Amino acid sequence: MNPAMWISKTGVQAQDAKLQAIANNLANVNTVGFKRDRVVFEDLFYQVDQQPGAQRADNTLAPSGVQLGNGTHMVGTQKVFTTGSLQTTSQPLDVAITGNGFLQVRRPNGDPAYTRAGQLQPDQNGRLTNAQGLPVVPEITLPPNTTGITIGENGVVSVTTGSSAVPTEVGQLTLTSFVNPAGLLALGENLFQETAASGTPTDGKPGEGSLGKLKQGALEGSNVQVVEEMVDMIAAQRTYEMNTKVLSAADNMLQYLSQAAR
Repeated sequence: MNPAMWISKTGVQAQDAKLQAIANNLANVNTVGFKRDRVVFEDLFYQVDQQPGAQRADNTLAPSGVQLGNGTHMVGTQKVFTTGSLQTTSQPLDVAITGNGFLQVRRPNGDPAYTRAGQLQPDQNGRLTNAQGLPVVPEITLPPNTTGITIGENGVVSVTTGSSAVPTEVGQLTLTSFVNPAGLLALGENLFQETAASGTPTDGKPGEGSLGKLKQGALEGSNVQVVEEMVDMIAAQRTYEMNTKVLSAADNMLQYLSQAAR
């Protein structure tokens, strides 16, 4: 079997994986708080027929040796946590995070999850929840006669009730940061989960240290750049095509050898 066939097979698989990541990025171009994926590849092991620097028969050293590669494979995917563009909504319970940090919510099983999507809303008991109905941590409850809501850049939530124009503080939104946010586990539904690779979460008030601030009446859009994804898609398509041509060329060479051997 011609080794080039196996090598081109790995190239086809790599570009297929890259195209899947691009398709997911483009599908989520309008998803609030979405972070684009990028695929990371590395070359496979090498067949070393002659070590670089090995002594040859004429007592000279091989300057480069003979090393034949065996293709590529996907190491993993990485979330790119650059900030997306801000979208003004003028909705009092929409908050965008400008800078580092995640809002923390509690999943039905009690485990924490983290999100950049700030589409908050009260549930039937007045508790602030995200778009999926998961309560925000720490818990904040709005009074039943709330007439106005103010969320400061520092995360302080104040409300006016009834006919009173004097705001009353009802809670504090906090942000959570990670040493390596790219190591978070993407759960879907705009949620992430802590892993050993992400490091332990650090909570704090918005604006403190390296944490970002909150902007009321706005949402953070996806950080997907459509033009960039389209260029990557064309490049992946052409690379896929070239790998299939290598596969076809290796097949033709084997066909020629089998015919010549008859």
